[in-house]
Amino acid sequence: MDRGTRGELMGQLAGAIGAVTTAHPVRVAVDGPPAAGKTTLADELAVVLRAQGREVIRATVDDFLFPRAQRYRRGRYSAEACYFDAHDHVALRRVLLDPLGPGGHRRFQHSVYDKDTDRALSLPPTTAPANAVLLFDGVFLLRPELVDRWELRILVSVPFEQTVGRARDRDSAQAGPSADAADVERSWRERYIPAQRLYAATAHPADHADFIVDNAQLRRPAWEARPR
Repeated sequence: MDRGTRGELMGQLAGAIGAVTTAHPVRVAVDGPPAAGKTTLADELAVVLRAQGREVIRATVDDFLFPRAQRYRRGRYSAEACYFDAHDHVALRRVLLDPLGPGGHRRFQHSVYDKDTDRALSLPPTTAPANAVLLFDGVFLLRPELVDRWELRILVSVPFEQTVGRARDRDSAQAGPSADAADVERSWRERYIPAQRLYAATAHPADHADFIVDNAQLRRPAWEARPR
């Protein structure tokens, strides 16, 4: 793996996106476990691409969740529920990935669900230019239902133990000192980490990634380009 600064990594990723030639928007997956730094990486990459004159569509799998009752029907801490019941992949393909893909009409929606209200959304469609870039972050993006919908696949890797600590820090910063660290710990140990292991064992995401980014050292990431 190469190791360098965040800027050097962004340059490598932006260059790989720029090298993709399609007649439709370039669809980029930023996959990886929770608290790996996917959203931050995608946001940083968006800044670089926009500075190069590209129109960027930012979207996240958290806006394609099923309602809570379905997500937790096997139990709040169920790893199987996390992997099989959490995300509406049919809607994701229908309103975002397929419209931006080969032969698509480029009229898309970047969200179908409001996590705060636990309600479905019906947003008016937006039309993307043919040279736009979709930067889509989230978990389980290289599973069989989605793996062929991307022109570029980035897999962000962080040791699971490190994601637990990041999650505790993040939730404490968002919810304040009263955040339940024990509940965060249990959610990671029983739901999120086992779900990631299930994903790795069944979908083998590393086999499909064009870039693997080791994000354990945020300021000095390492990366490996894996040409198909």
